[in-house]
Amino acid sequence: MSLGPARLDRFARHIVLPEIGGAGQVALAGKHIAIIGLGGIGSPALQYLAASGIGRFTLVDDDTVDVSNLQRQTIFTSRDVGHGKATSARRWLANFDEALNVDISDSRITSENAGRLIEGADLVLDGTDNFATRLAVSDACVAERTPVLSAAVGRFQGQVGAFAGHLAEYPCYRCFVGDAFDAEDCDTCADDGMLGAMAGWTGSFAAMQAIRVLLQGISTFGQPGWGKLHILDGMKPGMRTLNIAKDPACKGCGVIE
Repeated sequence: MSLGPARLDRFARHIVLPEIGGAGQVALAGKHIAIIGLGGIGSPALQYLAASGIGRFTLVDDDTVDVSNLQRQTIFTSRDVGHGKATSARRWLANFDEALNVDISDSRITSENAGRLIEGADLVLDGTDNFATRLAVSDACVAERTPVLSAAVGRFQGQVGAFAGHLAEYPCYRCFVGDAFDAEDCDTCADDGMLGAMAGWTGSFAAMQAIRVLLQGISTFGQPGWGKLHILDGMKPGMRTLNIAKDPACKGCGVIE
């Protein structure tokens, strides 16, 4: 694969970075990322991932745009209120870069359909707002042998973790949170509130980590950091990093060979 003159101009600021370079930019054009949840995290993450030159997207969200979303979900406008988020996100991408390959689903992701929805992706970015869905996504990623970035935000704190539970030495998301939240009636972050800019910080950081993962072994941008959870504090502000251990008894990845 090579980049034509228009694409070279578009991504010139990436290509001159030694840590990305032409090889990295070409590699991104051939990558496929699935974004689960197009809300406060998925929305700004999508903007920067599309701007990075990733060639193919799968967008999954069963919700519709509400006026209360506009405070933090930056791809939507007042005209999108009442319309499906996945459809509205695809429209945003078409206006932003017509060269992108985009698939969408407005189905609610569950343990039954998660594997099908992420099939073929090089990376999954999970920005959903409840533990039951995140665990379904995590289990599907282990089964499909696909890494996942799990991101969450509430009030003035964000979290972004990189999980590769399909690899014997690394944890999955279920290793981190356990099984206590499998029930559909578990708490969500919807009632906690959040500063819109905090969602933007978390989403853009998740996008940067996604690019790092996708360029593993291709560029010198850095290691993916499997099993590391980054906690973003908007009040201080600051960031700290925790190491998540693999749980040998984990029902999601403990039996993976």
